Amino acid sequence: MNILVFGAGAIGSLYAAKLSSRHDVTVVARGPHAEAINRRGLRITGREELTCRVAAVTSPSTLAANTLVLLTTKVNGNGEAARTLAPLVRPDTAIMCVQNGLGGEAIVNRVLREAGVGAPPLVLRAVTQFGAIFEAPGVIDYKVVGYTLLEQSDRSAEIAAVLTECGLDGRISPSIKAEVWRKLVFNCVINPITSIIGSEVGAIADERLDPIKRLVIDECLAVARADGVDFRLDFLAALTEVFGPSRNVASMRQDLLKGRPTEIDFMNGAVVDLGGRFGIDCPVNAALVAMIKALECSGHMQSPSAT
Repeated sequence: MNILVFGAGAIGSLYAAKLSSRHDVTVVARGPHAEAINRRGLRITGREELTCRVAAVTSPSTLAANTLVLLTTKVNGNGEAARTLAPLVRPDTAIMCVQNGLGGEAIVNRVLREAGVGAPPLVLRAVTQFGAIFEAPGVIDYKVVGYTLLEQSDRSAEIAAVLTECGLDGRISPSIKAEVWRKLVFNCVINPITSIIGSEVGAIADERLDPIKRLVIDECLAVARADGVDFRLDFLAALTEVFGPSRNVASMRQDLLKGRPTEIDFMNGAVVDLGGRFGIDCPVNAALVAMIKALECSGHMQSPSAT
């Protein structure tokens, strides 16, 4: 299968490296990262140690037949990415949005429609449970082994098999909306709070943070219920059990450390906006949005040793 990984940051690069073991992979990356990959290969450290040969470009110029596009940009980059892909996509192209937050696939579909794509490609939502850190151009620190949940479609079995054979454990979810919400609730707690306190993900298990964690969770669950998704999961306990051992650095903190915009509008901000449509006030999530935006503007972040 021809595979294009559009947005080769930490997760995109990890997926590209693993997929390159059996398939032709091209990554769309920022200049220094693309240059390093083309010169020395894409190096993975941490959970695995390997160097992979993949083609790297700063912008795609064509798509081969039956190409799988893994869209691994931040969601706030989806509009630009979709506009770049619009003149290249074919009816047999599949775009898999492997992203956090709400609404990423809707942005892609809207932009392709507005661009006048006659036979729009298949656009699928996926959720990843892998974790990685962008260590340096050409080098990715593989932190968390996970799996990939994929929305149901006529092509999902084929794509899931490709992921699984390359060590990315592709699973088809009968309810991708619930899975998106499940990860969103965790992200709405972990990403902003660990970014604000300047910690690794595992610090979210600190019981002194329980009051604010509970408030964030309760607001998220109220909006999820109004959106038709209900959970029987104790999110507070799961945060400690699942994420307490993690030495990873949340993607939001990685963005802040690099002086880049975060995905806060598509995480906590999306909960606030959707809550407003349902008449549900979300003041704690709104406060976290305001604090992260203040950090985005200040640029005062201390880099952890992990990066």
